[in-house]
Amino acid sequence: MSFGQRVTLALADPVLKTAVERTAGTAEAKRALAVEGFPAFEDARTRAAAIKDHVIAHLGHYLELFEANAIRAGAQVHWARTADEASSIVIDLCRKANATSVARSKSMLGEEIGLPHALAEAGITRIETDLAEHIIQLADERPSHIIWPAMHKTREQVSALFKAKHRDPHVKETIAAMAESARRHLREGMLAADVGISGANFLIADTGSVCTVTNEGNAELSVVPPRVHIVTAGIEKLVPSMPHAVHLLRLLARSATGAALTQYTSFYTGPKRAGDRDGPEEMHIVLIDNGRSAMRADPALAEMLRCIRCGACMNHCVVFRQVGGHAYGGVYPGPMGAVLTPALDGLSANRDLAHACTMNGKCQEVCPVKIPLPTLLRGWREKSWREGLEPMSMRQGLGVWRRAVLRPRLYRIASAAAVRAMRVLGRGWIRKLPLAGAWTEYRDMPAPEGGTFMAQYAKGRRR
Repeated sequence: MSFGQRVTLALADPVLKTAVERTAGTAEAKRALAVEGFPAFEDARTRAAAIKDHVIAHLGHYLELFEANAIRAGAQVHWARTADEASSIVIDLCRKANATSVARSKSMLGEEIGLPHALAEAGITRIETDLAEHIIQLADERPSHIIWPAMHKTREQVSALFKAKHRDPHVKETIAAMAESARRHLREGMLAADVGISGANFLIADTGSVCTVTNEGNAELSVVPPRVHIVTAGIEKLVPSMPHAVHLLRLLARSATGAALTQYTSFYTGPKRAGDRDGPEEMHIVLIDNGRSAMRADPALAEMLRCIRCGACMNHCVVFRQVGGHAYGGVYPGPMGAVLTPALDGLSANRDLAHACTMNGKCQEVCPVKIPLPTLLRGWREKSWREGLEPMSMRQGLGVWRRAVLRPRLYRIASAAAVRAMRVLGRGWIRKLPLAGAWTEYRDMPAPEGGTFMAQYAKGRRR
């Protein structure tokens, strides 16, 4: 299915729009309050971008330092160049542990490397311990957001799903009752799992520690009781030291959920030691490249490696809030996904994503590490044009437009005629417009209030 077809399906789904707007709108409002209460937020963003740029520039050094310190703490470090290699390493570790079930804490990197499918093919039962991921697993769907994977589901849909799938479902139609139903369903499997698998929000180079953040405490229950803890992490997750991690955590929580700090922030440094009351007997850290080195070497993409996966860009994106995450097709949706997906899966199959942007700059404005997302998206558009990936209709249409704008008098006459026609077609709002069906099929288009831009500009200068 093409991007256009997925968008058409999303726009035709009024329930989806309601579900996405509920969550994204709330996230936007909470972030605004959190930033208002943190006067040093802009300075903190500048410092955060500098921290990430420093690590990216000296990535080899920090990878070696992290590996040495993680091994010194008792962990085993594995290296994976590709997604398939990473999944194979995890499956091999599970088999060596004679695992029949694994408890998995939410990790978009796990989705990126296809870990859920790999576990299923290996015959290993997967228990998704994050509430939203549990919903997605029951519905047999893909995540639609990197922070709220089930944001496309309404509470009414979740209620029906739990009643159909849970052994002891809720009776009261409240969020608390539904959460308790999930807790009853998940707890036994979480505590009995042979292996716990987590991602990593940050890898701390000078201690070899892994940091995870959750709002439910599910990461702790996923990785502490099992005999083996496996971490899957992209190589860009590194930070030099604990103070750097704490600085980024302050920005991550505020940008993602509007909280000063995430409910559960945990640091894991090696497996259980002598005298420890609990913890895994083995800890394995799988460091994954999967295109990140290529991005680092490309000046047009290196800044994307700053991303700390907060989701703020999509919460504020006017396109994402209309079509949701599944329309983007890849693991990562929204503006950050429109940059990452072509880098991970190829531009030819994903050239449409860069065009799903109004270039209003809101994503860059709210990014806690100042990633210039509109600039990176523009770079994909330019590359698509250079490589001849744009359809002939677009190339011919731009050719006609170019010939018109090179003749200013002709362009102004045509623009004035178009404005007059649009005002005749709709009084205030236009329901149908030739050659603009994609705009008017699911929304009314505002009719021009005055003349062309150039006419209004000239009028303003005469005042």
